[in-house]
Amino acid sequence: MESSRVKKLSRLKWILPVILLGALTSAAYLPTEWPEKVTAALDLFGKRFPQEKVYLHLDKDYYASGETIWFKAYIMVQGLPSLGASNLYVELLDKSGTVIMKKRIMAGGAGAAGDIELPETQKPGQYQIRAYTAWMLNFDPAFLYYRNIEVFDARNRTPSTGKDSVLPRDFAVQFFPEGGDLLENIATQVAFKAVDQNGYPIAVSGNIQNNKGKTIATVQTLHDGMGSFELTALPGETYHAVVKSANGQEKNVILPVAKNTGAALKVYNRGTRIFYQASPANIEDTTYDRLFLVAQMQQQLVYRASLKVSDGRISGFIPTASIPSGILQLTLFSADGKPLSERLVFVKKNDQLVINLKNPYINTDERSKNKIEIEIPDTLKTSLSISVTDADLVMKDPDENNIYSNLLLTSDLKGYIYNPAWYFSDTSKLATDALDLVMMTNGWRRFSWEKIINNDLPQIRFPYEQGISIKGTAYVEGRVPLNNGKISMILKHPLDSTTAFTSATTNQMGEFTVDNLQFMDTLDIYYKGSDKDKSKAVNVKFNSHFFDNYVALKSPYPFRVPAPLDKSVLTNFLNAANESNRVNRAISNRTILLKEVNIKERRIAPEETIDKKYASGMFAGGDGYSFDLTKEAPTSFNVFQYLQSRVAGLQITGDYNNPTLSWRGGTPTLYLNEMQTQKDMISSLNINDIALIKVFRPPFMGGVGGGSGGAIAIYTKKGGDSNDPAVKGFELYKKGGYSILKEFYSPDYSVRKEVHALADKRLTLYWNPSVNVDSASHTAKIAFYNNDFTRHFRVIVEGIAEDGRVGRVEDTF
Repeated sequence: MESSRVKKLSRLKWILPVILLGALTSAAYLPTEWPEKVTAALDLFGKRFPQEKVYLHLDKDYYASGETIWFKAYIMVQGLPSLGASNLYVELLDKSGTVIMKKRIMAGGAGAAGDIELPETQKPGQYQIRAYTAWMLNFDPAFLYYRNIEVFDARNRTPSTGKDSVLPRDFAVQFFPEGGDLLENIATQVAFKAVDQNGYPIAVSGNIQNNKGKTIATVQTLHDGMGSFELTALPGETYHAVVKSANGQEKNVILPVAKNTGAALKVYNRGTRIFYQASPANIEDTTYDRLFLVAQMQQQLVYRASLKVSDGRISGFIPTASIPSGILQLTLFSADGKPLSERLVFVKKNDQLVINLKNPYINTDERSKNKIEIEIPDTLKTSLSISVTDADLVMKDPDENNIYSNLLLTSDLKGYIYNPAWYFSDTSKLATDALDLVMMTNGWRRFSWEKIINNDLPQIRFPYEQGISIKGTAYVEGRVPLNNGKISMILKHPLDSTTAFTSATTNQMGEFTVDNLQFMDTLDIYYKGSDKDKSKAVNVKFNSHFFDNYVALKSPYPFRVPAPLDKSVLTNFLNAANESNRVNRAISNRTILLKEVNIKERRIAPEETIDKKYASGMFAGGDGYSFDLTKEAPTSFNVFQYLQSRVAGLQITGDYNNPTLSWRGGTPTLYLNEMQTQKDMISSLNINDIALIKVFRPPFMGGVGGGSGGAIAIYTKKGGDSNDPAVKGFELYKKGGYSILKEFYSPDYSVRKEVHALADKRLTLYWNPSVNVDSASHTAKIAFYNNDFTRHFRVIVEGIAEDGRVGRVEDTF
């Protein structure tokens, strides 16, 4: 058993023997300079800039306002679990690209669990979840994790279902010659991809004609708008495609012009072996007599070979027996190291992590108990998550992208792929051929060969994070850096009242760092700088983290009209979600009273304490809402983003720096420390400098200037807030930490509780982001109770093994 374990853990060792084989068989035919330079550049790039990926398993594919998005993140690096990752960032963006919610999640064991609460006032429409580590920000943002989700209004009984309400009126077709270029007199496979105006694939048919109007080839879709044909371009001829969509609309598309120099790369994926063939445009052109081929996966060299056209050595096989599933990139180079042709191939094997669902005990009676066993027939350690939802009311996304399709396919490709999960659920030849078309019609550019060969490497702006760091700069006498000074700190955690002491020494630039902190919510840092010359005052300025500010990242993953959902099922889903929201409100408001309670003493609520401290006159008390920011670490960029969707009836739209405010037909009046002010002043305030926000319902007559549209009063923090003598003489700095993970509510109906008197309308019946598998039996036992109505349960388990294999199982009971 141990020997098989070692074999599995060493699955990435396929690289070394294949590299050696390629090097030994090719070194005699090619000058060593460029092959060695290319492979050395790849080796250096892979070691210095390891490729990290993030995937999120969500409990559902769409949501209603008032629900919670539960997620489990899986973090990978170079195809293995990223065990060193400690910080994960998850954001929710609206269609304008504005971040409306964000979380810093504590990661460990290559995973992280979190949640995003959608308020009942959440506007319906499309949103995007973006997830990444700080390390991933150093590279192309196209390779962050993106997931589009639809949020529906739980109160709306006539929801729009997306794609079926917007009929496609136009389409476009792109053509992709294999290897990148059409070459004269070379039979070339040309792939094409047709999409409608919404970005979804459509079927097309037609033919390829030369400039004399003669039909040369036929165009016919194979799968999801994709197909291919063979074309031998002749000198002096140009080509165009005449294609027609199903609704009869016709397009005339010019094909790329054929070149008379260069070399083409043909690839045939035979499953167990990949056959390749190089074909120079002109066999008499000695410029391309010597070529070499490099194949790499996950920035690691798999194979290389020397080719010599005049000797007939233009082809070969790449064995795949020891290569794991994933995208293999083949690049053909000239003798002077110039990339000539490139081809992607997907190595699809039955090497996934096996997950079985066993011994289901299913009882669909109201609030009955259900049991399922998860079996991992392997000795490897695993990280698993499971969701159980109502299979009749929670539909699957027709555009599914699961842990297989994301980590093995879409996370390495640019360009939209419709329903990528299908390529892994279908084992037919059609799926294999269609997957090869995906390889030919989608771009891949995690790095540029030209750049890494010439040592033009990425600039590291964001270091690999280990915990949370406190960084800053200390100065004396104005802006003179404090050299070899000391910053003393008292760290107090309001959540559990723990206290710790630390200090940091400044360097010649006055900079200091405290690394590897781990804390939830907010940390109160009482600090004081000191110099050898006691008479000099020390000023300390803390560095802001990118999480505290807006990171301008244009999403490369566009919003599209959502795929269609069944209206009747969606209506029933929203009815259940609306009723669930009503139940949650009842729980939150504590409206369940089993017996009369005599109140003898009134306890002052915390919000009244903060109100008494800051508000005065007509601003004290009042009809409205109070937000005590001294008890939390806001993740919003400014006041307006913080307030969005938190106050019923208050509309905040547009740019957060200059938003449009509306409440009951009027515009709220703004006050800063009870003095009337303007939007630009409020938007410029640092959210961490704010102690209290009070929002008064219309009309508000407490301040000068009226308030028929209500009022928003902001109070900045006062000095000397702390009465703790231990921090006397210290300044206070608040540092935001990890987001607190909400506990998933899973009722136990074997125990009588007050809350069980309420209706149970849960649509996610069970969610566990960290399934514990018994090391002896290799099983995990799951138990959950039914709600008041579910008759079919959809169970999805996803996860990764310590050797990097991904696994997934789905079933309906």
